[in-house]
Order: sequence, then C-alpha cells, then structure tokens
Amino acid sequence: MTESAQIRVLSVDDHPLLREGIATIISNQPDMVLVSQATNGAEAIQYHRDYRPDVTLMDLRLPDLSGIDATIAIRSEFPEARIIMLTTFEGDVEIQRALETGARGYLLKNMPPSELVQVIRQVHAGKKRVPNQVASHLAEHMSDEALTPREIDVLRQIAGGNRNRDIGDRLSISEETVKVHIKHLMDKLGARDRTQAIAIAVRRGIIQL
Repeated sequence: MTESAQIRVLSVDDHPLLREGIATIISNQPDMVLVSQATNGAEAIQYHRDYRPDVTLMDLRLPDLSGIDATIAIRSEFPEARIIMLTTFEGDVEIQRALETGARGYLLKNMPPSELVQVIRQVHAGKKRVPNQVASHLAEHMSDEALTPREIDVLRQIAGGNRNRDIGDRLSISEETVKVHIKHLMDKLGARDRTQAIAIAVRRGIIQL
C-alpha cells in the first residue's frame, strides 16, 4: 500500500514503553503509518500542526496539560481533527469531558491491540467509538447532578487536608458557606464522609490527586 493511502497516526503519550508498544502495533498494520510521537501536550499541538495526521491517539494524563486541553487546542485550529483518547482511567466525568471536546473515541489502555487498530480504522472512516464498558459507566451516572465549580474547589481543598475554616480563608468565603457546599457535594456524590467523597470524586475523574 502506498504511503498516501495509509492512515497517518500521531501517538501522544509520556510513557516510553507505551509509545514503543503503540509504534510496534501501528508498524505491523499495512494500512497505517506512524508519522510522529509526542511526549506532552505542547508537542501534541505542534506535531499535529506539522504532520496533519489522520488520527491522533491522545493520552488523557500528560505532564504539562491534560489530553483534553490539548484536544481543545488542536480542534480549535483543526475542527476536523480525529482524536482518540487513550487512558487507564474510567472516570465518567473525564469521559464526558473528552467526548464533549470532540474526541471521536475513548479507549482504555488494557484493551487488546486488535481493538486499537479497529477503532483507528473506524474513527478514520468518520465514526465514533466508545467501548461498551465505558458507555455503561457513562450511563450509570447520566442522571447524577453535577457538582458546581465552587463545590469542586471545596472538594479539592478537602482532599488537600484543609479544615473548614482554612478552606473558607483560601476561597474567601465564610465557614458556614463551606459547610453548606460540603453538605451539597456529599449529597450529590452519595458519600458518607469526607474520605469517601474524595475516593468517589477521584474514581469518577472529578478531581485528581
């Protein structure tokens, strides 16, 4: 197959071992070619500009900015960019954000190589692809009331080990207001206490530790 007929892939991941694995998988496909590899979000944006890949495999967690932020930047410049999020995380909030920013697929890193190349072909053909386990995880929380930005701020402060008074000082709100936010976020998360609230929020991708 001529290079012009191959699917041109950009791989974005900060782990050398994973990049090497993806490179091997892509090189074994007669209808694909790896045009470049980026190790962070800034490189991802620049390399997409330089190489104009057909499909980009984007790690969700990168050392400088998130894969979601890199996707937003790329798609603001190239609205038709086809990007597949690749991650070890199943948090429904992160999945939702990734899809809202225009990612065409969301795949977990523990999937078999055959599924990866199949999804690359499908996304290249203009389709969207979210695995069943990810879709069911999304559906599970579809009716949940979202936390407000302020509630997320308070939750981050709790995760940092701060007391209510300290949280109030840091966010320039009263201690009573902090307590109200905590009650609301606990109710929304279905958490019994602060520790469980943090655990649920991390698992769902609402906050990162």
